[in-house]
Amino acid sequence: MSKELEREMLRATAKKVAGKVLASRAEEIDASGEFPWDIVEVLGKQGFLSILLPEEYGGMDGDITSFCLVIEETAKVCGASSLLILVQGVGTMPIMIAGNDEQKKKYFHRIASENNLVAFTLTEPESGSDAASLKTRAMNHGDHYTLNGRKCFITNGGVANLYSTFALTDPEKGSDGISAILVERGTPGLSSGKAENKMGMRGSNTTDVIFEDCVVPKENLLGEEGQGWEIAMKTLNMSRPAVGAQAVGIAEGALDIAINYSSERHQFGRPIAKFQGIRFMVADMATQIEAARALVYKTAAAIDSKEGDSQMLSAMAKYFASDVAMRVTTDAVQILGGYGYMKDYKVERMMRDAKLTQIYEGSNQVQRMVVAHHLFARKGDQQAG
Repeated sequence: MSKELEREMLRATAKKVAGKVLASRAEEIDASGEFPWDIVEVLGKQGFLSILLPEEYGGMDGDITSFCLVIEETAKVCGASSLLILVQGVGTMPIMIAGNDEQKKKYFHRIASENNLVAFTLTEPESGSDAASLKTRAMNHGDHYTLNGRKCFITNGGVANLYSTFALTDPEKGSDGISAILVERGTPGLSSGKAENKMGMRGSNTTDVIFEDCVVPKENLLGEEGQGWEIAMKTLNMSRPAVGAQAVGIAEGALDIAINYSSERHQFGRPIAKFQGIRFMVADMATQIEAARALVYKTAAAIDSKEGDSQMLSAMAKYFASDVAMRVTTDAVQILGGYGYMKDYKVERMMRDAKLTQIYEGSNQVQRMVVAHHLFARKGDQQAG
């Protein structure tokens, strides 16, 4: 079977699951803010929580393009459910990048067969956009590390079975002293804070993760000491187009609602879809979505092919698609008018969910800095040549 056919089958399955299961739960999940364990079960059964893992460990052996397709389809109806898939991929990427055979065998089997959830544990109260300034410390005691510190805004923070954690093993070296360490749930000294009461993505669990003399065996180190920053940046480079795909999905869902509503809503004796003002809004919304989708999947293809540096494209895809999602969902609320502002209609939830895509995985302002850095560095290389 060709890769393209595999991807289309995967997209069709994701679309079916989204329509039959996720759509009916989205409103309730958002209203209650409770973590949807039933959705975890459904997504795990379909293999969506282990989509990137090799088949030999029970995964789907999917690539970044496949990952994006599933996230896009699920995000059309439920942002929080799509985030379950997204964060699972982000949490497992450090193991994919730097894990040894024993670590992969141990943890990937648990993820694939037991729906073990994973968290990517990087952000701290004083190191958000400046992630390299983290303060969490991992003291090397020979056969184990002792971790002390506090992480914040960690997705899956209170429900994860495994934490891909970044901590300083050599503070004197700055970012070169950061290491990646796997911490299992139940490890003494590991705890989580209260679940944050968020504006959007409310069904996703977000908490502080706290390390207090948390003892972790040496064999849980990913790669070598000092490689943590490189592992984190490689992870984010791979995951940012998936955030873009999530944003595209949210925007698509909002556009569909706006089109249906404007076709049925009558004012001044005819459907509001007949008015040029509405038609131009819808045309712009659709065009922006198509442009964002093209950039997202160009980036995913570049990462999958491993040809060249995809970091600039990854930053572009993330910030452009998420900005589009914010514009499109806001316009969808406008088209629905007063109804769009009511919780009985889905577009206000989509607008709240879209906002987070502009913030996490590196704020859009930081992504613009990344793009500009690459452009000016390229200019400098050309002048030097």
